[in-house]
Amino acid sequence: MQDRLLSLVARYGVSTAWEEVMVPTLHAVGRRWETSGDRYVEVEHLLSWHVSTVLRRATPAVPPGAPATDAAPLVLACVPGEQHTLPLEALNAALAERGTATRMFGADVPAEALTSAVRRLGPAAVVLWSQARSTASHPLAQYVAASEWGVRGARRNPVVVLGGPGWAGQRAGQMLRPAGLGEALRALTAVCGGEDPSRT
Repeated sequence: MQDRLLSLVARYGVSTAWEEVMVPTLHAVGRRWETSGDRYVEVEHLLSWHVSTVLRRATPAVPPGAPATDAAPLVLACVPGEQHTLPLEALNAALAERGTATRMFGADVPAEALTSAVRRLGPAAVVLWSQARSTASHPLAQYVAASEWGVRGARRNPVVVLGGPGWAGQRAGQMLRPAGLGEALRALTAVCGGEDPSRT
């Protein structure tokens, strides 16, 4: 399974492999599990493990001694209480494929740690992933969006991207809420290029 997924990513790229193969397969396995009375849950776990492994292998590590870039990284994090990381891993891998600097924090990031990292790193954008409405925290998203850094007169704020179905039904305000991986990539590429992502 892992070899097939790796060959898909190598041939078509992360975005296409994720949207056209990985997600539909994960959904099909999930439906089978839901309709079988908890049977096949091990298949879903096995598939998720291999998808995660392939996405991480598709994310090149920064080699030791590589020169620092002036580009502000993008911060990717699951909100507190959120354990579902696969979509965020796909975004991280697709951004890495495009040479975009990221800091991937993964699952269940405590609010204080997240806001501290945002102030310390000064990211161009912060992606907050929420799979379920119970984990989506609009006050946290607003707090992150209001974070500032830099010298007086030239202070900056991050663009906040609300990822995942947990944010459905909540007002995004000035924050972005892309519909999928492709739209998120376009918006984040615009942010990195200094464009207004609301116009992409």
